[in-house]
Amino acid sequence: MTAAVVVAVVVGIVVLIALAMSVRMVQQYERGVVFRFGRVLGGPREPGLRFIVPIADRMVKVSMQTTVIGVPPQGAITRDNVTLTVDAVVYYRVVDPVKVLVNVRDYASAVLQVAQTSMRSVIGRTDLDTLLSDRERVNAELKSAIDAPTEQPWGLLVERVEVKDVALPDTMKRSMSRQAEAERERRARVISADAEYQAARRLAEASRTMSETPGSFQLRLLQTVAEVAAEKNSTLVMPFPVELLRFFDQPGRGATTLAPTAGDGRVSKADAVRSARAASPDQQAH
Repeated sequence: MTAAVVVAVVVGIVVLIALAMSVRMVQQYERGVVFRFGRVLGGPREPGLRFIVPIADRMVKVSMQTTVIGVPPQGAITRDNVTLTVDAVVYYRVVDPVKVLVNVRDYASAVLQVAQTSMRSVIGRTDLDTLLSDRERVNAELKSAIDAPTEQPWGLLVERVEVKDVALPDTMKRSMSRQAEAERERRARVISADAEYQAARRLAEASRTMSETPGSFQLRLLQTVAEVAAEKNSTLVMPFPVELLRFFDQPGRGATTLAPTAGDGRVSKADAVRSARAASPDQQAH
């Protein structure tokens, strides 16, 4: 009787141990791959409580969550021969657990190496202006370059690639600063010249409008005097008719006046003498 109890207890313990070794828990974010004597048995196991054959089977769990890895700063030369340092972030996840375990060893490190080499290759085909201004295009090219060798052979899907920072040399930063300053100065000059052009056109239109009404000049003059007088200053403004200046345009008009001509266009002798006397008052006094 004692021997039967011992045997029953031993059998129960063995059964419990075998049951414990055959039960596996697969989480919602995981998939299980079963290897029987070293060979893959069927497809991936879905989440839940799964049973395997003890000793013969071995289950490996693979996380299906999105993994984020940071690409260390990489020195590269752009297409226009500018040396810079670029770092990035890669987002990827497993889409085929069997390929991840069978076709590649340490797939996380493999993705990192592919990301480094692909980033150098893409930057080498891109110029500096595109890298700084069109970041979306560079990210798309990086994603395609990293996803090509990893999706089909390794069962990985690269969801997103982002360039974090672009470190430029100090000399290039100074050159870009001078270029930006020159561009801003050029725009300022263009805007100022355009403003002068528009002001000149407006002034020309105003002058044509005022020329149609002679009295408008006098009104404008009075308005200017009123504006000056409104300020608290000691400036004295005295309007001076512009027409008076016309008398000083040709000094000595009487001295340069030609003698009148006869009806047939010829100058008579008496008219010539009178003109000469008018031109030389000293000779008349003599």
